[in-house]
Amino acid sequence: MIHRLPSWTGLWFASATAASTKRPLHHALFDMRLGDQTQTLTKTPTLPCDGAGDLTLLLSDELLLRVLAAVPDSLRLPASLVCKRWLRLVGRLRRSLTLLEWSFLNTGRLPLRFPDLTDLDLVPASFASPSGSAAGAPLLTSGPVSVVVDTHADPPIGDCRFLDPDAIDRCLEIVARECPGLRKLSLVAVASETGLMAVAGGCETLQELELHRCSDLALRPISVFANLQILKLVGSVEGLYRGPGVTDIGLTILGHGCKRLVKLELSGCEGSYDGISAIGRCCLMLEELTIADHRMDAGWMTALSFCANLKTLRLQNCRSIDTDPGPLEHLGACPAMETLQIQRCQLRDRRSLQALFVVCETIRDLVLEDCWGLENDLFSLASICRRVMCLSLKGCSRVTTAGLEQIVLSCIDLQRLTVVSCNKIKDSEVSPALSSRFLYLKELKWRPDSKSVLAMSLMGMRLGRKGGRFFRRVRMKLLLY
Repeated sequence: MIHRLPSWTGLWFASATAASTKRPLHHALFDMRLGDQTQTLTKTPTLPCDGAGDLTLLLSDELLLRVLAAVPDSLRLPASLVCKRWLRLVGRLRRSLTLLEWSFLNTGRLPLRFPDLTDLDLVPASFASPSGSAAGAPLLTSGPVSVVVDTHADPPIGDCRFLDPDAIDRCLEIVARECPGLRKLSLVAVASETGLMAVAGGCETLQELELHRCSDLALRPISVFANLQILKLVGSVEGLYRGPGVTDIGLTILGHGCKRLVKLELSGCEGSYDGISAIGRCCLMLEELTIADHRMDAGWMTALSFCANLKTLRLQNCRSIDTDPGPLEHLGACPAMETLQIQRCQLRDRRSLQALFVVCETIRDLVLEDCWGLENDLFSLASICRRVMCLSLKGCSRVTTAGLEQIVLSCIDLQRLTVVSCNKIKDSEVSPALSSRFLYLKELKWRPDSKSVLAMSLMGMRLGRKGGRFFRRVRMKLLLY
């Protein structure tokens, strides 16, 4: 009698039956010989199939870390749910963290979960929730910060409360003791000098510091941070919180205490000529200065000439640049200035804008983004900067094609031009001189409005001609009818 071997379907059901009866399964290798028509089943050694046979236990932590490091960031969170070991190893790969719950740090779980952090943001967790807030209380969001609105306060927004300074000091001591490898730290400057000095002593490699609700007194221990190179001071945020602010006293303390600063950002800060000049005289390595939503007194722009090595000046969200910059002959230029960026500012004062271009006349890159009030007569002042090689114009809806042509033709060294979302710049108004100047550019990004983008896409797809023939055909049918 000849016994036929079961088919593939039979083998599959047999395997399922064996699994249901808890009998050991053996992998089989089918060996097909060309010279013989018989089929044989060869057994091969197998690995245990029970849960105790975890192959990753054979790998060391260092080797498994290298494997998990190659996993995309979006898949590391699911990978951390495999087992406790993977959870611990994935936590070691985390370098940046934004703390949302203060208890996570206060109970000591942060250093156990993420032992190798280099970037820690404590600002969102530093806001105190209003007493008696319901589960459905409204939230106020400003950037990465979301706080519960106190509906019983007057006014309900604009003056959020922070945690007790003693509680913040205790947590800063935990950070200084358990996170010695930090390189960037963001916190609220309601803590005392003890907390900041503990951080400076424990985190010796700290290079970047961000202080919210900063004041003059909070800058007193700033000189303890020996390796500090990047500093951001936020005095107040409109609609979120108000603070005492940073004045010339704090800027003077900063200048004498942080002489190795490379980047400085002043947001919502006060000051005048004295504070900016103190920073320029003391911080000789300063290369990038950002001023956002400032409340500075008139004449502060004159002090920029003291920043001898300043390469980048960035103005953001400013209602005015300088109400009274003084005579132009008293303004000094920054000799090392290379980049000027003006973003979301109101440019309605001709004197202050002209003074700004005089101070930055040596720039190579000029960026104007979403500036209100920038018309042709004000934009023509950019011709003072004749060394511009890269010009970027975004969201300036008052500038026309004639105003752009005047600046482009005056900048002889211009190599890169970007025009995006400027509705009054029309393709049909481009003159032959301007179009011929475009031929010598190394890079041109031309999207002044949505109509020009649509016209270019239709031209590539030849839809415009098809539409014209369609409407002509319909017209002929109507006439014949």
